Order: sequence, then C-alpha cells, then structure tokens
Amino acid sequence: MAEKRDYYEVLGIDKNASEAEIKKAYRAAAKKYHPDLNPGNKDAEAKFKEAAEAYEVLSDADKKARYDQYGHAGVDPNFGAGGGNGAGGFSGFGDFGDLGDIFGSFFGGGFGGRRRSNPNAPRRGSDIEEHIYLSFEEAAMGCSKKIKYSKIHTCSTCNGSGAKPGTSKKTCTKCGGSGVINVTQRTPFGAMQTQTTCDACGGSGTIIESPCSACGGKGRVRKTVERVVNVPAGIDDGQMLNVRGEGDSGANNGPAGDLHISVSIRPHAIFERNGYDVYCTVPITFAEAALGAKITVPTLYGKVEFKVREGTQPGDEFKLKGKGIQRLNSSGKGDQYVKIKIEVPKNLSRESKEALKKFDGLCSGANYSERTGFFDKIKRDFK
Repeated sequence: MAEKRDYYEVLGIDKNASEAEIKKAYRAAAKKYHPDLNPGNKDAEAKFKEAAEAYEVLSDADKKARYDQYGHAGVDPNFGAGGGNGAGGFSGFGDFGDLGDIFGSFFGGGFGGRRRSNPNAPRRGSDIEEHIYLSFEEAAMGCSKKIKYSKIHTCSTCNGSGAKPGTSKKTCTKCGGSGVINVTQRTPFGAMQTQTTCDACGGSGTIIESPCSACGGKGRVRKTVERVVNVPAGIDDGQMLNVRGEGDSGANNGPAGDLHISVSIRPHAIFERNGYDVYCTVPITFAEAALGAKITVPTLYGKVEFKVREGTQPGDEFKLKGKGIQRLNSSGKGDQYVKIKIEVPKNLSRESKEALKKFDGLCSGANYSERTGFFDKIKRDFK
C-alpha cells in the first residue's frame, strides 16, 4: 500500500488555512482533476479522490483537530495496515494495540476520556461534490441543468437493515452489542488491558446471518442518478449551489448528506462580466465617430440602438442602464458599459486617398485640440 500524502500538501495549503481557504483549494483541485474533464485519466481520478478525502477531513473541525494531533492515524482506523508508522510517526508499538486503547486503560476510555459512540446510532450521509459548466447567458438569466452523478442509496430490498427480507440482525454474542472487546496483553510494563474492535461483528455490535442479496449486507447500494438543478439568475463563476438531501443516504436511518455543485462559466465572444455589470467594445468607422451616427449595440436582452454623438473619441464609454446581469436572488439588474473603438480604414483606393487628403486639408488646428495642445507643449518645453 502506498503511503498517504499529507492532506495539507494534497490541497496545497498550510495548517493555518481558514475554512474558506480550505474550501477554495478543494474546489480548485476538484475542478482540475474531475473525471469528466479527464476521461480515462487514472492519475487524475486518483488525485480527485485524494483531494476529496483530504477535504472531508480538513473541513470537519473535529476530524481536523485529530488529524493535526495524530496524523492519518487520528482519522483512519485502518491506517498503517500496509506497514505505515501510525500517528505522529511513531513506530515499534504494533504489539501494544491501538494507542487510544492503551491511554483508555489509564484514563477511562479513549483520548481525553471520550466514550466510544454507539456503532448503530444514525449517521448522516456524506456530502457529494459535483461540477457544472454554464454559458454566459445561462449564468446571467438562470436555467435548469440536468446532471448525472453517483450516490449511495438506502437499499430498497432490505430497507437499510442489511438482512435478507424476513430475517433481522442479531446482537453479537462476543461483544454483547458494544462493538468492542477487552484484550489483556503482556507488555514491557506488565499486563495491560486494551479495547479493540470486535472481530466477530467488525465493530457494528450486530451479526447478519442471512445478508440481503441486493446490497450484500451493507444496507446501502451505489447508483447513478439524474437530477434537474435550477440555477438562479446572476450566479457567478466559482460560486456553489447547495441541494439539501441529495447527497449519500445516511446509515442506520440517518439523514442524507447534501449535494454541492461548483459552477464554472464559459467566456463569451463579446461580453465580459464584472460583478453584475457587463462590458463590451463596439467598433465604429472614422466617419461615424466624426459625424455622429446611430449604431446597433448587442445586449443580453436583444439589440438596442444608440446614438453616437458627433466627435466621439477612441475609448469613449457610455452606459446602458439596467442592461446588465440580474442580481442573485433579487429583481434588480446591473448596467452595461459600451466602449467605443474607432477603426482606421485599410487598403484605401486611390480615390479614397485623394478624398481623405482633401478632407485633411480642409481641417485646421481647431478640429484637433489634443494634437494642437501636444505640439504647443513641444514648442514650449523643447526649444
């Protein structure tokens, strides 16, 4: 078994990272290595799962605290099965059993005296992370998207009991339903009593003599599902949609987890977004800029006509109020800003050149105030 990498290293963050920074790092990793974006890439799939495992631990305050203190051994009871060193890099303690059980014999159960939880208590299902891509218009206007993903369901054959219909679980006789057994071991310090997971029931406290054929006695099965998700108007790139109760089903009749959907927005050929405002650049001719003209401007809501004033300069900008993006969970809208780009004509015919020279000869310094002012400064400052 390959040694697990440090969870902070997996997400590329340090131990002082905030909850928001942890979530942001996970989103970036999930987006980069998502199987849908890397079809057939086993390395990307492994890194995606590795990032999900790291996030599951570091996003949970209790698990994170245990991980920070004891490493992988603090959050994974199977850690070290492949020859690892266990919590904090200690080695050579394999004959002593679980370190938590050793301390438990002194302090009355687990690190810090914590009691072992009921193995059959209801447990909430895991949250699921998915990713969708939206067009610029879909994000601005809102839409419905059909997504397909894999989740764990309560087995419909046995209703989650894991036992074949008509039968039921039985209390484990070896541990009396507690899921743990006491073991006395001889150590260099003398005989010590430790607690370990019951090998007869695997820590569940119950025995299934006739497992359900549909789920193999697990009580839950994995299935691919399709869901239609309503995307609200105004959602932005990198934001998250939360769909309550659409994650994995809980164990022992526990509540289901949630579905978290991160959003990426594809760039638009014309528009750019800044908050709820939309920006675009419209090219016009030299004549239109000089004489003024009515031009057609594209918006998210269709084309509109706008009158460009006489003498419009390159880079001039005007605003179309209320033609921006609808504000999230609101009826208000941002604005659209249109920047003017004056296109200088190329490949002029001889007649066009002659006409332009004649036009230039009819213009005076009064027609070019910026040019005149520029050369006046040169005359003054560079005598």
